[in-house]
Amino acid sequence: MKFLAQIQPIDPPEILYGAIAPVLIVLGAACVAVLFEAFLPKHQRWAAQVVLTMLALVAAGGALGIYAAGEDNKPQGVTTLSEAIAVDRPVIFLWVTLLLLAFGSVLLIADRSVEPGGAFVADAAVRPGTVQDRAQASRTGMQTEVFPLTLFALSGMMVFVAANDLLTMFIALEVLSLPLYLMCGLARRRRLLSQEAAVKYFLLGAFASAFFLYGLALLYGYAGSVKLADIATATAGSDKSDTLLFAGFGLLVVGLLFKASVGPFHAWTPDVYQGAPTPITAFMAACTKVAAFGGILRVLTVAFERTNWEWRGVLWGVAVASMVIGAVLGLTQTDVKRMVAYSSVAHAGFLLIGSISLTEQGLSGTLFYLLAYGFTTIAVFGVISLVRNADGEATHLSQWAGLAKRSPVLAGVFTFLLLALAGIPLTSGFVGKFVVFAAAIEDGLAPLVVVALVASAVAAFFYLRVIVLMYFSEPAPDGPTVTVPGAFTTVAITLGAAITLVLGVWPSFALDWAGAGGFIF
Repeated sequence: MKFLAQIQPIDPPEILYGAIAPVLIVLGAACVAVLFEAFLPKHQRWAAQVVLTMLALVAAGGALGIYAAGEDNKPQGVTTLSEAIAVDRPVIFLWVTLLLLAFGSVLLIADRSVEPGGAFVADAAVRPGTVQDRAQASRTGMQTEVFPLTLFALSGMMVFVAANDLLTMFIALEVLSLPLYLMCGLARRRRLLSQEAAVKYFLLGAFASAFFLYGLALLYGYAGSVKLADIATATAGSDKSDTLLFAGFGLLVVGLLFKASVGPFHAWTPDVYQGAPTPITAFMAACTKVAAFGGILRVLTVAFERTNWEWRGVLWGVAVASMVIGAVLGLTQTDVKRMVAYSSVAHAGFLLIGSISLTEQGLSGTLFYLLAYGFTTIAVFGVISLVRNADGEATHLSQWAGLAKRSPVLAGVFTFLLLALAGIPLTSGFVGKFVVFAAAIEDGLAPLVVVALVASAVAAFFYLRVIVLMYFSEPAPDGPTVTVPGAFTTVAITLGAAITLVLGVWPSFALDWAGAGGFIF
């Protein structure tokens, strides 16, 4: 009894519900969506899940807008949940970006007009290649579990970019990754290719998570804490061996670079982009890249800024490798989705340049680049889903010959989006590259910018190759048809293309917002 009397009561951590309300709304909606799957009849699930998911995204955006409007009292941001979560200006920008990109992705996921019944298999438990599998390809039902999985993945992404310690970041990494592994294997057509993509993503993702966790353990051994602020303090002066510090940093960054599909840690990217259902590819290409680079920016800026002279040269080499791999191997691709995958590897190299600048201009330029690239990518995959043949999507480049004669509008939109990826003026891609490269030059990274410009010129060739193929080649008599998009896909493509144009013509409002403040810890 004396022992019990000596125990001091533990004060519960202060929770700022207004700051984390967007995450709570998305997580709560995901849990409700799971209950829908358990209790609603099959024929009611799709409509209920679509409405719930859209309402959750709008409500989370509204809660975030209310919090941001009243943020003037604490302009630098706040920490909550025992300082495990930091909500500051970059986090608010990233959360808005994630919610907007998730909205566009959900529109593609929910569409059932492009592919009758939807892009997702009606029964994922049926073994590919069987009679039952061939029969279900013509069924109108779909695996509606994809909606709660999307919300869970989104909530993990939102926590990942706001995590103020490495343990919270690791948990968020698993929450965002596990649903993606499942969704990659749910394609209605080409089931074996889809399941192969899911297995590759899962296995390589497990290795990357192990690297991240081992790096976390080494950094804990060095700093005695997993909090980013404590690691930063330890790097200022510690009697422990720097071997623990830099070994932990290297392993940690490998896990982060894998998730961002930065070369040479990109091996999963082309196969997964090609095999996954196209709406999930769009979701991964846009939202996962935002989350990954949001985490990279926070880790490099908060925890390791004081040691940048030791690790910056290594990340120079990684950025160069990513740009060269993406640009050169993209030239050899004959599949549109694989070409865009290698394009994303090259863009990851460009984003890494902004991430290692460690200046306010580098931070704001990288955030803007993530916003611009995300909307362009969603629209690109929306267009890819509309070119189809008897076997589903026609992704081989030869099947896109003469597309402008079959559908001038679709070819025109795709041309504009490809020019944005190439960085042509009057598109968001040009402004994104310009601000990132300008920040890098200001921080003394001019040689890296020269390599980036050469890589951009090389990558522009395979974008222009598709444009020439669409406009200056004759369509095959038995070539693919262009499916008339439904309302959801039309809105997603229109939204992506419109924002790509607006950010290219009038980028100042987004750039000013992205540069409104830095990370807190």
